[in-house]
Amino acid sequence: MRTRTIELRFTAAVLTALWGLGALYILLGYRPGGPIDIVVGLVAVAPTAVGAAAIAWPPLVGGDRTYVGVMTLGIGAILLLIPSTGSVLNQLINGGAQTLLPSIEVAYPWLLALLATSVFTGLGIARRTLGDRSARSARLVRGIGLGVAATVIVGSTFTGVAVANDLALRDRPAASSPFGPTDPSRQPPGCSDPIQVGTTALLAMQMTANVDGHPIGQIQLSGERSGNDLRWTADVATDHALGRFGVARIGSQAWLQAPGGAWQTASTAQVSADGIDSRVLAAALTNALRTTAENRGLEFIEGAQARHCRIEIDGPTFVLAFPQVSWFVGSDPLSHWRGELDFWVFSDGEIGQVQGSVSGEAAPLGRSGIVGTIAVTLDATERDRARIIVTPTD
Repeated sequence: MRTRTIELRFTAAVLTALWGLGALYILLGYRPGGPIDIVVGLVAVAPTAVGAAAIAWPPLVGGDRTYVGVMTLGIGAILLLIPSTGSVLNQLINGGAQTLLPSIEVAYPWLLALLATSVFTGLGIARRTLGDRSARSARLVRGIGLGVAATVIVGSTFTGVAVANDLALRDRPAASSPFGPTDPSRQPPGCSDPIQVGTTALLAMQMTANVDGHPIGQIQLSGERSGNDLRWTADVATDHALGRFGVARIGSQAWLQAPGGAWQTASTAQVSADGIDSRVLAAALTNALRTTAENRGLEFIEGAQARHCRIEIDGPTFVLAFPQVSWFVGSDPLSHWRGELDFWVFSDGEIGQVQGSVSGEAAPLGRSGIVGTIAVTLDATERDRARIIVTPTD
Protein backbone atom coordinates (compact mmCIF):
# COMPACT_ATOMS: atom_id res chain seq x y z
CA MET A 1 0.00 0.00 0.00
CA ARG A 2 2.80 2.42 0.87
CA THR A 3 4.53 1.80 -2.46
CA ARG A 4 1.32 2.51 -4.34
CA THR A 5 0.81 5.74 -2.42
CA ILE A 6 4.30 6.88 -3.38
CA GLU A 7 3.61 6.06 -7.03
CA LEU A 8 0.33 7.95 -6.95
CA ARG A 9 2.04 10.95 -5.37
CA PHE A 10 4.73 10.82 -8.05
CA THR A 11 2.04 10.78 -10.77
CA ALA A 12 0.40 13.78 -9.11
CA ALA A 13 3.76 15.56 -9.00
CA VAL A 14 4.29 15.03 -12.73
CA LEU A 15 0.79 16.36 -13.43
CA THR A 16 1.45 19.38 -11.25
CA ALA A 17 4.76 20.06 -12.99
CA LEU A 18 3.18 19.90 -16.46
CA TRP A 19 0.30 22.16 -15.49
CA GLY A 20 2.78 24.52 -13.84
CA LEU A 21 4.98 24.57 -16.93
CA GLY A 22 2.03 25.46 -19.15
CA ALA A 23 0.94 28.18 -16.73
CA LEU A 24 4.49 29.57 -16.66
CA TYR A 25 4.60 29.73 -20.45
CA ILE A 26 1.32 31.68 -20.50
CA LEU A 27 2.22 33.91 -17.56
CA LEU A 28 5.59 34.92 -19.05
CA GLY A 29 4.92 34.69 -22.79
CA TYR A 30 1.26 35.58 -23.40
CA ARG A 31 1.34 39.30 -24.18
CA PRO A 32 -0.99 40.08 -27.11
CA GLY A 33 -1.65 43.52 -25.59
CA GLY A 34 -5.04 42.92 -24.01
CA PRO A 35 -6.21 44.67 -20.84
CA ILE A 36 -6.02 41.52 -18.72
CA ASP A 37 -3.04 39.61 -20.15
CA ILE A 38 -1.63 39.08 -16.65
CA VAL A 39 -4.99 37.87 -15.31
CA VAL A 40 -5.11 35.19 -18.03
CA GLY A 41 -1.72 33.94 -16.86
CA LEU A 42 -2.72 33.99 -13.19
CA VAL A 43 -5.94 32.07 -13.85
CA ALA A 44 -3.92 29.50 -15.81
CA VAL A 45 -2.21 28.59 -12.53
CA ALA A 46 -5.46 27.13 -11.13
CA PRO A 47 -5.04 23.62 -12.62
CA THR A 48 -1.58 23.49 -11.00
CA ALA A 49 -3.23 23.90 -7.61
CA VAL A 50 -5.69 21.13 -8.46
CA GLY A 51 -2.81 18.78 -9.29
CA ALA A 52 -0.85 19.80 -6.18
CA ALA A 53 -3.78 18.79 -3.96
CA ALA A 54 -3.32 15.20 -5.12
CA ILE A 55 0.27 15.24 -3.89
CA ALA A 56 -0.95 16.00 -0.38
CA TRP A 57 -4.00 13.73 -0.57
CA PRO A 58 -3.46 10.90 -3.07
CA PRO A 59 -6.39 8.59 -3.87
CA LEU A 60 -6.89 5.52 -1.68
CA VAL A 61 -6.55 2.30 -3.67
CA GLY A 62 -6.99 -1.17 -2.31
CA GLY A 63 -7.43 -3.74 -5.05
CA ASP A 64 -5.32 -4.16 -8.16
CA ARG A 65 -8.12 -3.15 -10.51
CA THR A 66 -8.74 0.09 -8.62
CA TYR A 67 -5.05 0.91 -8.64
CA VAL A 68 -4.75 0.29 -12.37
CA GLY A 69 -7.83 2.41 -13.05
CA VAL A 70 -6.60 5.38 -11.00
CA MET A 71 -3.09 5.20 -12.47
CA THR A 72 -4.54 5.02 -15.97
CA LEU A 73 -6.48 8.19 -15.22
CA GLY A 74 -3.35 10.01 -14.11
CA ILE A 75 -1.14 8.75 -16.91
CA GLY A 76 -3.84 9.60 -19.46
CA ALA A 77 -3.82 13.20 -18.24
CA ILE A 78 -0.01 13.27 -18.53
CA LEU A 79 -0.11 11.99 -22.12
CA LEU A 80 -2.62 14.69 -23.04
CA LEU A 81 -0.64 17.45 -21.34
CA ILE A 82 2.78 16.76 -22.88
CA PRO A 83 1.91 17.64 -26.52
CA SER A 84 -0.56 20.34 -25.48
CA THR A 85 2.06 22.12 -23.37
CA GLY A 86 4.50 21.93 -26.28
CA SER A 87 1.94 23.40 -28.67
CA VAL A 88 1.35 26.37 -26.36
CA LEU A 89 5.09 27.06 -26.21
CA ASN A 90 5.35 26.83 -29.99
CA GLN A 91 2.39 29.20 -30.43
CA LEU A 92 3.83 31.77 -28.06
CA ILE A 93 7.32 31.59 -29.63
CA ASN A 94 6.02 31.92 -33.18
CA GLY A 95 3.62 34.75 -32.32
CA GLY A 96 0.57 32.99 -33.66
CA ALA A 97 -3.10 33.62 -33.04
CA GLN A 98 -3.95 36.01 -30.24
CA THR A 99 -6.41 33.57 -28.75
CA LEU A 100 -5.13 30.67 -26.69
CA LEU A 101 -8.16 28.56 -27.64
CA PRO A 102 -8.69 29.18 -31.37
CA SER A 103 -10.85 26.07 -31.91
CA ILE A 104 -12.54 23.09 -30.28
CA GLU A 105 -9.77 20.87 -31.64
CA VAL A 106 -7.20 22.85 -29.64
CA ALA A 107 -9.33 23.16 -26.49
CA TYR A 108 -10.56 19.61 -26.00
CA PRO A 109 -7.22 17.97 -25.03
CA TRP A 110 -6.84 20.59 -22.29
CA LEU A 111 -10.42 19.96 -21.14
CA LEU A 112 -9.91 16.19 -21.03
CA ALA A 113 -6.61 16.61 -19.17
CA LEU A 114 -8.27 18.97 -16.66
CA LEU A 115 -11.14 16.54 -16.13
CA ALA A 116 -8.77 13.60 -15.59
CA THR A 117 -6.58 15.63 -13.21
CA SER A 118 -9.60 16.92 -11.27
CA VAL A 119 -11.13 13.46 -10.83
CA PHE A 120 -7.72 12.08 -9.81
CA THR A 121 -7.49 14.80 -7.16
CA GLY A 122 -11.16 14.51 -6.25
CA LEU A 123 -10.73 10.86 -5.32
CA GLY A 124 -7.96 11.85 -2.92
CA ILE A 125 -10.03 14.64 -1.35
CA ALA A 126 -12.97 12.24 -1.00
CA ARG A 127 -10.71 9.86 0.89
CA ARG A 128 -9.60 12.73 3.12
CA THR A 129 -13.09 13.94 3.91
CA LEU A 130 -14.88 10.60 4.20
CA GLY A 131 -12.07 8.66 5.84
CA ASP A 132 -10.24 5.48 4.89
CA ARG A 133 -12.98 3.25 6.27
CA SER A 134 -15.79 4.74 4.22
CA ALA A 135 -17.47 2.75 1.47
CA ARG A 136 -15.62 2.67 -1.82
CA SER A 137 -18.76 3.61 -3.75
CA ALA A 138 -19.24 6.74 -1.61
CA ARG A 139 -15.64 7.83 -2.20
CA LEU A 140 -16.00 7.19 -5.92
CA VAL A 141 -19.21 9.21 -6.23
CA ARG A 142 -17.83 12.12 -4.21
CA GLY A 143 -14.50 12.02 -6.02
CA ILE A 144 -16.11 12.14 -9.47
CA GLY A 145 -18.47 14.88 -8.31
CA LEU A 146 -15.62 16.98 -6.98
CA GLY A 147 -13.65 16.39 -10.17
CA VAL A 148 -16.50 17.47 -12.44
CA ALA A 149 -17.17 20.54 -10.27
CA ALA A 150 -13.51 21.55 -10.30
CA THR A 151 -13.38 21.09 -14.08
CA VAL A 152 -16.44 23.28 -14.62
CA ILE A 153 -15.23 26.01 -12.27
CA VAL A 154 -11.61 26.13 -13.41
CA GLY A 155 -12.37 25.54 -17.09
CA SER A 156 -15.16 28.11 -17.32
CA THR A 157 -13.16 30.71 -15.38
CA PHE A 158 -10.10 30.39 -17.62
CA THR A 159 -12.20 30.30 -20.80
CA GLY A 160 -14.19 33.34 -19.71
CA VAL A 161 -11.09 35.39 -18.87
CA ALA A 162 -9.25 34.33 -22.06
CA VAL A 163 -12.25 35.05 -24.30
CA ALA A 164 -12.84 38.42 -22.61
CA ASN A 165 -9.22 39.35 -23.31
CA ASP A 166 -9.57 38.17 -26.92
CA LEU A 167 -12.74 40.22 -27.44
CA ALA A 168 -10.94 43.31 -26.20
CA LEU A 169 -8.30 42.67 -28.85
CA ARG A 170 -10.57 41.98 -31.80
CA ASP A 171 -10.34 45.52 -33.20
CA ARG A 172 -6.57 45.75 -32.72
CA PRO A 173 -4.02 44.49 -35.22
CA ALA A 174 -1.93 41.59 -33.98
CA ALA A 175 1.62 42.40 -32.98
CA SER A 176 2.94 39.65 -35.24
CA SER A 177 1.76 36.65 -37.21
CA PRO A 178 3.49 33.63 -38.73
CA PHE A 179 1.47 34.26 -41.91
CA GLY A 180 2.78 37.71 -42.72
CA PRO A 181 2.70 41.45 -41.96
CA THR A 182 -0.04 42.66 -39.60
CA ASP A 183 -0.02 46.35 -40.52
CA PRO A 184 -3.67 47.05 -41.53
CA SER A 185 -2.60 49.99 -43.72
CA ARG A 186 -0.79 47.63 -46.10
CA GLN A 187 -3.15 46.20 -48.69
CA PRO A 188 -2.54 42.80 -50.33
CA PRO A 189 -2.19 42.83 -54.12
CA GLY A 190 -5.09 41.81 -56.36
CA CYS A 191 -5.72 38.24 -57.38
CA SER A 192 -4.33 38.80 -60.89
CA ASP A 193 -1.44 41.05 -59.83
CA PRO A 194 2.15 39.74 -59.69
CA ILE A 195 2.70 37.51 -56.66
CA GLN A 196 5.56 35.41 -55.35
CA VAL A 197 6.58 32.99 -52.62
CA GLY A 198 8.84 33.86 -49.72
CA THR A 199 12.59 33.53 -50.02
CA THR A 200 12.25 31.08 -47.11
CA ALA A 201 9.25 29.33 -45.57
CA LEU A 202 8.14 26.84 -42.99
CA LEU A 203 5.90 24.39 -44.84
CA ALA A 204 2.98 22.22 -43.73
CA MET A 205 0.71 20.34 -46.10
CA GLN A 206 -2.15 17.91 -45.64
CA MET A 207 -3.66 15.92 -48.48
CA THR A 208 -6.66 13.61 -48.13
CA ALA A 209 -8.66 11.44 -50.50
CA ASN A 210 -12.13 9.96 -50.37
CA VAL A 211 -14.50 7.96 -52.55
CA ASP A 212 -18.17 8.88 -52.29
CA GLY A 213 -17.39 10.66 -49.04
CA HIS A 214 -15.55 7.72 -47.43
CA PRO A 215 -11.91 8.54 -46.47
CA ILE A 216 -9.33 6.25 -48.05
CA GLY A 217 -6.00 7.80 -47.04
CA GLN A 218 -4.02 10.87 -46.10
CA ILE A 219 -0.62 12.53 -46.38
CA GLN A 220 0.88 14.77 -43.70
CA LEU A 221 3.92 16.74 -44.88
CA SER A 222 6.10 19.18 -42.97
CA GLY A 223 9.39 20.84 -43.80
CA GLU A 224 11.17 24.04 -44.69
CA ARG A 225 12.62 25.82 -47.69
CA SER A 226 15.38 28.41 -48.11
CA GLY A 227 15.65 29.58 -51.71
CA ASN A 228 16.04 26.41 -53.77
CA ASP A 229 17.26 24.42 -50.77
CA LEU A 230 14.62 22.42 -48.97
CA ARG A 231 13.95 19.52 -46.68
CA TRP A 232 10.69 17.84 -45.82
CA THR A 233 9.25 14.58 -44.57
CA ALA A 234 5.82 13.12 -45.28
CA ASP A 235 3.84 10.52 -43.36
CA VAL A 236 1.87 8.66 -46.00
CA ALA A 237 -1.02 6.22 -45.55
CA THR A 238 -2.54 5.34 -48.93
CA ASP A 239 -3.16 2.28 -51.09
CA HIS A 240 0.03 3.04 -53.04
CA ALA A 241 2.39 3.90 -50.18
CA LEU A 242 2.73 3.58 -46.43
CA GLY A 243 5.31 5.07 -44.09
CA ARG A 244 7.56 8.11 -43.86
CA PHE A 245 9.20 9.56 -46.96
CA GLY A 246 11.80 12.31 -47.04
CA VAL A 247 13.24 14.75 -49.57
CA ALA A 248 16.19 17.13 -49.14
CA ARG A 249 18.12 19.37 -51.50
CA ILE A 250 21.05 21.62 -50.59
CA GLY A 251 22.85 23.29 -53.47
CA SER A 252 23.89 20.61 -55.97
CA GLN A 253 23.30 17.76 -53.50
CA ALA A 254 20.07 15.85 -52.95
CA TRP A 255 18.81 13.07 -50.72
CA LEU A 256 15.78 10.79 -50.57
CA GLN A 257 14.43 8.67 -47.73
CA ALA A 258 12.12 5.68 -48.09
CA PRO A 259 10.01 4.22 -45.27
CA GLY A 260 12.15 2.35 -42.78
CA GLY A 261 15.37 3.32 -44.52
CA ALA A 262 18.16 5.82 -44.09
CA TRP A 263 18.70 8.94 -46.17
CA GLN A 264 20.28 8.10 -49.52
CA THR A 265 22.01 10.44 -51.96
CA ALA A 266 20.07 11.23 -55.12
CA SER A 267 20.30 13.48 -58.16
CA THR A 268 18.81 16.97 -58.02
CA ALA A 269 16.63 15.98 -60.98
CA GLN A 270 14.85 13.48 -58.73
CA VAL A 271 13.73 16.24 -56.38
CA SER A 272 13.32 19.09 -58.88
CA ALA A 273 9.52 19.05 -58.51
CA ASP A 274 9.49 19.07 -54.73
CA GLY A 275 9.63 22.78 -53.88
CA ILE A 276 6.10 22.60 -52.37
CA ASP A 277 4.98 26.28 -52.28
CA SER A 278 7.28 27.36 -55.11
CA ARG A 279 6.06 24.41 -57.15
CA VAL A 280 2.41 25.41 -56.65
CA LEU A 281 3.16 28.97 -57.77
CA ALA A 282 5.02 27.80 -60.89
CA ALA A 283 2.43 25.18 -61.89
CA ALA A 284 -1.00 26.37 -60.78
CA LEU A 285 -0.80 30.09 -59.91
CA THR A 286 0.79 31.45 -63.07
CA ASN A 287 -0.20 34.86 -64.44
CA ALA A 288 -2.24 33.22 -67.18
CA LEU A 289 -4.22 30.99 -64.83
CA ARG A 290 -4.90 33.87 -62.43
CA THR A 291 -6.23 36.23 -65.10
CA THR A 292 -9.81 35.22 -64.33
CA ALA A 293 -9.30 34.55 -60.60
CA GLU A 294 -12.28 35.27 -58.39
CA ASN A 295 -11.64 37.89 -55.69
CA ARG A 296 -13.39 36.69 -52.53
CA GLY A 297 -12.39 39.66 -50.40
CA LEU A 298 -10.00 40.46 -47.57
CA GLU A 299 -9.60 38.18 -44.57
CA PHE A 300 -7.48 38.09 -41.43
CA ILE A 301 -5.57 34.85 -40.87
CA GLU A 302 -4.03 34.79 -37.40
CA GLY A 303 -3.82 38.57 -37.43
CA ALA A 304 -2.33 38.92 -40.93
CA GLN A 305 -4.46 40.52 -43.66
CA ALA A 306 -4.76 38.54 -46.88
CA ARG A 307 -6.72 38.61 -50.10
CA HIS A 308 -8.71 35.43 -50.67
CA CYS A 309 -8.71 34.37 -54.33
CA ARG A 310 -10.07 31.37 -56.19
CA ILE A 311 -9.34 29.77 -59.55
CA GLU A 312 -10.72 26.79 -61.44
CA ILE A 313 -8.24 23.96 -61.81
CA ASP A 314 -8.13 20.72 -63.79
CA GLY A 315 -6.67 17.38 -62.76
CA PRO A 316 -3.41 17.54 -64.76
CA THR A 317 -2.59 20.99 -63.34
CA PHE A 318 -3.35 19.74 -59.84
CA VAL A 319 -0.99 16.79 -60.34
CA LEU A 320 1.71 19.13 -61.65
CA ALA A 321 1.32 21.49 -58.68
CA PHE A 322 1.15 18.73 -56.08
CA PRO A 323 3.28 15.78 -57.31
CA GLN A 324 2.67 14.04 -53.96
CA VAL A 325 -0.77 13.16 -55.33
CA SER A 326 0.96 10.20 -57.02
CA TRP A 327 0.84 8.45 -53.63
CA PHE A 328 -2.92 8.28 -54.19
CA VAL A 329 -3.27 7.70 -57.93
CA GLY A 330 0.11 6.44 -59.15
CA SER A 331 0.88 7.78 -62.62
CA ASP A 332 -2.72 8.60 -63.57
CA PRO A 333 -2.88 12.22 -64.89
CA LEU A 334 -6.47 12.75 -63.66
CA SER A 335 -7.37 14.01 -67.12
CA HIS A 336 -11.11 14.23 -66.48
CA TRP A 337 -10.95 15.64 -62.96
CA ARG A 338 -11.93 19.22 -62.17
CA GLY A 339 -11.97 21.39 -59.08
CA GLU A 340 -11.11 24.70 -57.43
CA LEU A 341 -8.01 26.11 -55.79
CA ASP A 342 -8.22 28.88 -53.19
CA PHE A 343 -5.13 30.90 -52.34
CA TRP A 344 -4.41 33.74 -49.94
CA VAL A 345 -2.04 36.56 -50.89
CA PHE A 346 -0.72 38.56 -47.95
CA SER A 347 0.30 42.22 -47.86
CA ASP A 348 3.92 41.32 -48.61
CA GLY A 349 2.72 40.05 -52.00
CA GLU A 350 3.48 36.43 -51.06
CA ILE A 351 1.42 33.25 -50.98
CA GLY A 352 0.89 32.03 -47.43
CA GLN A 353 -1.97 29.58 -47.72
CA VAL A 354 -3.49 27.35 -50.40
CA GLN A 355 -6.57 25.12 -50.16
CA GLY A 356 -8.36 23.21 -52.84
CA SER A 357 -9.71 19.97 -54.22
CA VAL A 358 -10.37 18.13 -57.46
CA SER A 359 -12.96 15.46 -58.16
CA GLY A 360 -13.71 12.94 -60.86
CA GLU A 361 -14.32 9.29 -61.53
CA ALA A 362 -13.19 7.07 -58.66
CA ALA A 363 -11.18 4.63 -60.81
CA PRO A 364 -7.76 6.38 -60.43
CA LEU A 365 -7.99 5.91 -56.68
CA GLY A 366 -8.26 2.15 -57.12
CA ARG A 367 -11.53 1.88 -55.23
CA SER A 368 -15.03 0.96 -56.34
CA GLY A 369 -17.34 3.95 -56.27
CA ILE A 370 -18.69 6.84 -58.27
CA VAL A 371 -16.86 10.03 -57.32
CA GLY A 372 -13.34 10.40 -56.01
CA THR A 373 -12.03 13.57 -54.41
CA ILE A 374 -8.55 14.70 -53.41
CA ALA A 375 -8.23 17.75 -51.15
CA VAL A 376 -5.14 19.68 -50.11
CA THR A 377 -4.22 22.38 -47.59
CA LEU A 378 -0.82 24.08 -47.67
CA ASP A 379 0.55 26.65 -45.23
CA ALA A 380 3.76 28.59 -45.89
CA THR A 381 4.58 30.48 -42.69
CA GLU A 382 7.55 32.26 -41.14
CA ARG A 383 8.41 33.47 -44.64
CA ASP A 384 11.56 35.48 -45.43
CA ARG A 385 13.13 34.71 -42.06
CA ALA A 386 16.69 33.46 -41.79
CA ARG A 387 16.66 29.71 -42.24
CA ILE A 388 19.40 27.14 -42.75
CA ILE A 389 18.61 23.75 -44.26
CA VAL A 390 20.59 21.09 -42.40
CA THR A 391 22.13 18.12 -44.19
CA PRO A 392 20.07 15.01 -43.37
CA THR A 393 21.68 12.26 -41.33
CA ASP A 394 20.72 8.62 -40.73
